[in-house]
Amino acid sequence: MTDRQRRRWSLAAQLTVLLTVVAVLAVLVSFLVAFPLIRESAEQQAQRQLSSQADLVTDLVEAKSIATAGTVNALPQLRSVLKAEKVDVSVVGSVADVPPLLTAADRAVLAKGGTVSGVRTVNGRRYLVEARSAFPFAWVVLSQPASVARSDVERTGLHRLVFALIVGLVLAIVAGAVLARRLARPLVHVRAAAYRLGHGDRSVRVEPEGPREVAEVAESLNALTAALGASEARQRDFLLSVSHELRTPLTAVRGYAEALADGVVTGDEVRPTGAVVRAEAERLDRLVSDLLDLARAGAQDLRLDVARIDLVGLVNDASQVWIDRGAAVGVDVVAELPDTPVWVRTDATRVRQIIDNLAENALRVTPSGQRLVLATRAQGEEAIVEVRDSGPGLTDDDLTVAFEPSALYERYRGVRTVGSGVGLALVARLAARLGGRAEASAAAEGGACLRVVLPVSAGDLEVPTGVGRNER
Repeated sequence: MTDRQRRRWSLAAQLTVLLTVVAVLAVLVSFLVAFPLIRESAEQQAQRQLSSQADLVTDLVEAKSIATAGTVNALPQLRSVLKAEKVDVSVVGSVADVPPLLTAADRAVLAKGGTVSGVRTVNGRRYLVEARSAFPFAWVVLSQPASVARSDVERTGLHRLVFALIVGLVLAIVAGAVLARRLARPLVHVRAAAYRLGHGDRSVRVEPEGPREVAEVAESLNALTAALGASEARQRDFLLSVSHELRTPLTAVRGYAEALADGVVTGDEVRPTGAVVRAEAERLDRLVSDLLDLARAGAQDLRLDVARIDLVGLVNDASQVWIDRGAAVGVDVVAELPDTPVWVRTDATRVRQIIDNLAENALRVTPSGQRLVLATRAQGEEAIVEVRDSGPGLTDDDLTVAFEPSALYERYRGVRTVGSGVGLALVARLAARLGGRAEASAAAEGGACLRVVLPVSAGDLEVPTGVGRNER
């Protein structure tokens, strides 16, 4: 692990910090919203309490005025208690004598025998006020600073609010940490599996767990592991098949070369032996060239020389060569050509390379005395080049992998005559580079029909920047 990686926070730590910050912000917002509500509620409660006290004082004043027993000393005692709570009590015999914090409107209400209740502001300070008319001709006014009135209730409410917010914050942090670890744990497993996969372990499997997105990451990694394993297996099989193809001509060349060097082959036998060595060397050269072309086609740096060509003439020229080669092994090679030219804009050299690879593959599996067909035709905006044989044919499953390197070699090695799969893989790559496609199906002759479908126009050819294309 590098220093930069060590300095990076883990996902669990980042999520915990993020959720903690969110929880703190939520607590602050909750406090800012709840504090004014608590203050308002405390003030309303204090107003109700002051109203009750005003009613009590009014009752005592009225009782004293009619000399009700037991009420003579009750009013002074109540005044003393209220004064301790900083409640000012005024009992006046005229509306004009009420405290100045009452407005003219308040005085008019009291003069009519009404009740005054509310908040009044004097010199920037807020007061709770309750005023009553007392029988027969007295008025009771109670006032208390708003800050004093709500202090106890507000303090209690704030304490409860702060306690609740702290508890909520702690629970949110704990829940965030647990959630972060739960989300990060499956990713940690995926990371460990990816590390093992990167170091060559193809047996890695991750159990999908956690949220759907995280589980999908694990499933994707499992799919990647399976795909890599299959790809590497195909590569190994491909290398084995290529090695076998290379070893056969090399063995022949080495054996004849040793015979020439040791003097075993002399006289009239030298020329035939040299011809065999040359043929095997040409076979090696052809295989190596196909491998190089396959690599170039896969890398999309294959040079194309695009021109307007007649596929009928091209297939006819190729058939003349393969008629002779087929005759040498007892196979009847024929060409099925239309009466009119089939013009396309493409690379004639690459198309001939496709024909030769298809023909060589077909000739390899066609028994002596059977037939091999080279054909071409126009079909709408496309042109078709196909090779049909009378060999053992391919199953439906074989047809889907016919152009994959070494796929058929692996299936039929030791069962029938098969090549390395380089030729057919090259055909598919070249067809794609020419803007077409390679297809496989059953042939009317009983064997396989391998065809390449090419666009009539060269506009479908995708040539990467920097790759040459000569167009005539």
